Amino acid sequence: MQKWLYRFLIELTNHRLSSAILRKFSHSRVSAILIPSYAKIYNIDQSEMEKNITEYKTLHELFVRKLKKDLRVIDKHEESVISPVDAVVEEAGSITPAKEIVVKGKRYSISEMLGDEESLQKYIEGTFLILYLSPSHYHRIHCPISGVITKQWELGTKSYPVNKLGLKYGKEPLSKNYRIITEINSNGTHVAMVKVGAMFVNSIEIIHESENVSKGEEVAYFSFGSTVVLLFEKDTFTLNSTIKSSANVRVGEILGYKSN
Repeated sequence: MQKWLYRFLIELTNHRLSSAILRKFSHSRVSAILIPSYAKIYNIDQSEMEKNITEYKTLHELFVRKLKKDLRVIDKHEESVISPVDAVVEEAGSITPAKEIVVKGKRYSISEMLGDEESLQKYIEGTFLILYLSPSHYHRIHCPISGVITKQWELGTKSYPVNKLGLKYGKEPLSKNYRIITEINSNGTHVAMVKVGAMFVNSIEIIHESENVSKGEEVAYFSFGSTVVLLFEKDTFTLNSTIKSSANVRVGEILGYKSN
């Protein structure tokens, strides 16, 4: 009953009209009246923000805020893979031979998530990481490794919640939500970074222009809390022992190491 009710309520609100209304409001000057309460409710660390909170004119400006320069330290070890976002680790594990990952007890199809059979084959029996960004997090996305972008594509239309309830009761949000997938070749090792849209707001803005990317470089941002899924090829990545479910990570911190 709880699962059915949750999905029913989401379906009532998850369509173009509600998304358009929320987007228009968050970009309006009227939304600024909510900024102080939003910052308080979500316990946003204002000392990290590039600007004073009074300088943000809309909720959207606060959502996509930048941090003070050099606040996040990017690990420079050649083989390290860093966190591309400030987030909570929801899950880490192996991609099964059946082309699935298990998150919060639910099976997700990597085939459906990527929507590309050629790309999919690289990641069977590899490693996955789920990084969840809450509304309180810094929403800009950085590159986890240095390399060359070999492919980038969009899939999906609607966006279901990607929080704990969404992962438990939603319609496979990680593989069905609106998403932008970026595949990076780092000296012959491929990593897929799946940027998953959150409830109502599908906005994922890509800001890099070159095929070449550097570790720690800002490449995109979310307009609301969301999720990044990282996929690694088999036997090419060793997870850092400190990375556990529910662990907090920040941009630049080591998630693990490449093992070519």
